[in-house]
Amino acid sequence: MDFGKNFVWGAATASYQIEGGAYEDGKGLNIFDTFCQIPGRIDNNDNGNIACDHYHRWKDDIAVMKEIGLKAYRFSLNWARILPEGIGKVNPKGIEFYNNIIDELLKNGIEPYITLYHWDLPLALDKLGGWRNPEIVRWFSEYAKVVAENFSDRVKYFMTINEPQVIFGLGYQQGRIAPGLKLTVPELLEAAHNLLKAHGAAVVTLRTYAKQPLKIGYAPCGNMNMPASDAKEDIEAARDSMFSFDTPDMAIGSLVWYNDAIFFGKYPEREFKICEKYMPEITDSDMKLISQPLDFVGHNVYWGHKVSADDGTHKIVSDPGGFKNAPYRWPVTPDCLYWGTKFLYDRYKKPIYITENGKSCHDEISADGHVHDTERINYINGYLKGLKKSVLEGTDVAGYFHWSLMDNFEWAYGYTERFGLTYVDYKTQKRILKDSAYRYSEIIRTNGADL
Repeated sequence: MDFGKNFVWGAATASYQIEGGAYEDGKGLNIFDTFCQIPGRIDNNDNGNIACDHYHRWKDDIAVMKEIGLKAYRFSLNWARILPEGIGKVNPKGIEFYNNIIDELLKNGIEPYITLYHWDLPLALDKLGGWRNPEIVRWFSEYAKVVAENFSDRVKYFMTINEPQVIFGLGYQQGRIAPGLKLTVPELLEAAHNLLKAHGAAVVTLRTYAKQPLKIGYAPCGNMNMPASDAKEDIEAARDSMFSFDTPDMAIGSLVWYNDAIFFGKYPEREFKICEKYMPEITDSDMKLISQPLDFVGHNVYWGHKVSADDGTHKIVSDPGGFKNAPYRWPVTPDCLYWGTKFLYDRYKKPIYITENGKSCHDEISADGHVHDTERINYINGYLKGLKKSVLEGTDVAGYFHWSLMDNFEWAYGYTERFGLTYVDYKTQKRILKDSAYRYSEIIRTNGADL
């Protein structure tokens, strides 16, 4: 009654959120380096210049991973640290930094899972239009080639892109994160199509230049919805709500828009008709490139809606608010992992990795020197119980990555939110394992048998 002998237990981070070293060793600027300089864009005008100083403390942080008992670590590469201009000259110090991390992970029995892109686009490419420029397909492929040539001898698992829904929803539609734009629907759909082609090109490039067989996926997000009851009609309504939308502006924030294009080689038929008049020209070769075979489905999960059939049309009966709330007040809906993974597996028939799942809490160091984050422990227990139920019923879930390994720079919220299993004192850079880290360590040790 556990998760199975091959289940992968891990934690995740992202480069800009933890690394710091923003102006060191030949690194180029990225869009968050400059976005954070605009007054009022980030809470308290915080920035990632130092963040968790992982650039200098990576060895200690890997020791923390080992203490927790992680079997895997998902981290992203800072594109501009490797290619300061996004293309062209490679920065050897950037390659050295990630080589050191990879080698130390393997030395400690921790499998590296690399994400190529977690939102920190090189500024030089943003000046050329970024994801709005179709040339980014070539740029991203060139970057993937450098990654494959330097790291694929030791790294087997890669993800191309993290959360295109947020890249465009918050970065290009609402302007809440870098690059801070508010584009029209046609502009958004064209940029999203470019991203999908870039994803496909990177898959081809990774496999072409890999030094060993690779496992490749990507890490989208989107609500994993739940039925309001166990009635068949409500279950089907919840399923339908995960894989549909009703207006063109909803396309770029949806799961189905990207997943269907990638796994089926075509945009979802009903939704494409809604968006068709706003779409750029799409060719058969585009869709062939986008739908390069992948080895798994990633998914970042935080909450879901409850949905009822409502006389044949799905209706949200419980809207937890989502991004309308700050992370500390994000809703807790543990059943979404159970239902969402079942729905995902039924539709795409691929092994699933939960590539992010976690909660920001009001964490403080107590008088005894510890961080007693009971709220996060309850969150982990509840969500993983749902995931375990799904696994025991036959859903192919390959692994789980808790978000996050450590407290970090939380984008527009700066350092006001704490998602970590590890508490970070940003003044001293001291790390303290929270009670949730010890609970997660026990779950890993027992392979979830006690959930």
